[in-house]
Amino acid sequence: MAALRGGPAVILVAVADDQPLIRAGLRAMFALADDVTLVGEAEDGRAAVELARRCRPHVLLMDVRMPLMDGIEATRRITTDPATAGVRVVVLTTFDVDEYVYGALRAGASGFLLKDAAPEQVFAAVRVVAAGDALIDPAVTRRVIAEFARRRAPEQPPRLPALGQLTDREREVLALVARGLSNAEIAGRLVISHATAKTHVARILAKLQARDRAQLVMLAYETGLARPGSG
Repeated sequence: MAALRGGPAVILVAVADDQPLIRAGLRAMFALADDVTLVGEAEDGRAAVELARRCRPHVLLMDVRMPLMDGIEATRRITTDPATAGVRVVVLTTFDVDEYVYGALRAGASGFLLKDAAPEQVFAAVRVVAAGDALIDPAVTRRVIAEFARRRAPEQPPRLPALGQLTDREREVLALVARGLSNAEIAGRLVISHATAKTHVARILAKLQARDRAQLVMLAYETGLARPGSG
C-alpha cells in the first residue's frame, strides 16, 4: 500500500476516542498497512491536545463527544497552536448528519469520517488528508453543512471581506468546490486544464486564508455563495 503522491512515505496517525473498542479496532486496522503508523492514543480531548504536541502526527482521528474536553475544543486548540498547526484533524462521528461536525469544521478540522466506515475508506481518508487534501466524503460533508444551514434561523449571511478579492472565475470555482467537486471534475465542468483548476483552488485558499477545502465549503455556505439544495 503506497501513500498518495505528495504525501509522506509513512503516515503518522494518532487516535483520540473515549471508547476502548474503537481505539482497539483502529489500532488493529492500522497494523495492517505498511505506510501508516499509529504513534499514540488518547481517551479524552485534553489528552488529545497533549498527544498532538508530543507526537506531531500527520493525521489525528478525533472523536467529538469525549470527557474533560470535547473534540471540537481540542480541534480548535490543535489547529490554532503554531506548534501543532501541521496536524490535520479528521473528526470521527457515528452520524452522517451531526451539528457537532459543523462545529469541528469551523474549528479547523480537515473533514470527518463515520466510525462504521470500511477499512479501505479509513485508509483512503488518512492518505488523502496526509497528502494535503481534505473533505472526506464530499457528498456527506456537504449534507452536514446544508442540514445545519436549514436549521438555522433566517439571518443575514456573514460578511467575508476577503471574498471580494476573488475574481469571477475564482468565485465560480469556489461554488463548485462547495458542491464537492474535485479538481478534475472542476476542470471538466469549466473546460480548463487540471493544473489550472488546481491553481485556482490554491489561490482561493490563500486569499481566504483557509486551511483546506473543508473550510472553503463552510465559507461558501456561510457567505451565501452556496445554498442548501443548490447544485
